[in-house]
Amino acid sequence: MQNLQYLKLDISDLGVATLRIANNTSLNILDSDTIVEFTRTLRTLARRPDVRVLVLRGTGDKAFIGGANIKELAKLNPETAVGFITRLHDLCEAVRDFPVPTIARLSGWCMGGGMEFAAACDIRIADTQANFAMPEVRIGIPSVIHANILARLIGEGNTRWMLLTGGAIDAEKARQWGFVHDVVPNDALDAAIAHTVSEILECGPAAVRAQKALLRAWEDPAIERGLKHSIAVFGQAYEGPEPDACMTRFLERKKKA
Repeated sequence: MQNLQYLKLDISDLGVATLRIANNTSLNILDSDTIVEFTRTLRTLARRPDVRVLVLRGTGDKAFIGGANIKELAKLNPETAVGFITRLHDLCEAVRDFPVPTIARLSGWCMGGGMEFAAACDIRIADTQANFAMPEVRIGIPSVIHANILARLIGEGNTRWMLLTGGAIDAEKARQWGFVHDVVPNDALDAAIAHTVSEILECGPAAVRAQKALLRAWEDPAIERGLKHSIAVFGQAYEGPEPDACMTRFLERKKKA
């Protein structure tokens, strides 16, 4: 594995890989450089036969991933917007395609692209401090790419509420809706992750890989069509003035805060 600038990787003797975002942002924000390194690292790890489970996490407990870098989003135009969202799509697909179980360790905020990335994981375990939101409409753009798979996790009605209001839900509601599998106090989060990892390690490695491949094959083909269509829609959103106006207003409020 090459040296990593924006991530930290640990692989135990048992084949448990832990990949942590470490890009010196307080909310583990995704910019293009982090996204590209993240995707490349996942694709490289996927080729290692000794990896049996992958844990994905942020640095600290303020956020898993607080979304995409709004300063970068604010500078996009229709063409560069397609490039950016394609990179984020490829990251989410890299974790969706990963050949062994993936576990998202969710503490603090999980928003936008971060929630889409978590949705692409197999298992999501949160602490009681976790909050979830898809706030893109509040900054003048639609939620796209892997927001497409939220309906099969939390239901059509709940997905519509999240995407159309941009509102947040807490960890307990996320559990009730089916987005997270377990919610525990923060000081028990790593133990809960370790317990799930131990359950996976009890299974036959080849059987788990076969099961993961089958789960991927059983997904609705409409998901793939929706993913591709949403990339074009994201670029079209930047043809009008709304993203610039909404993001400028957001960044100005942030400066005053």
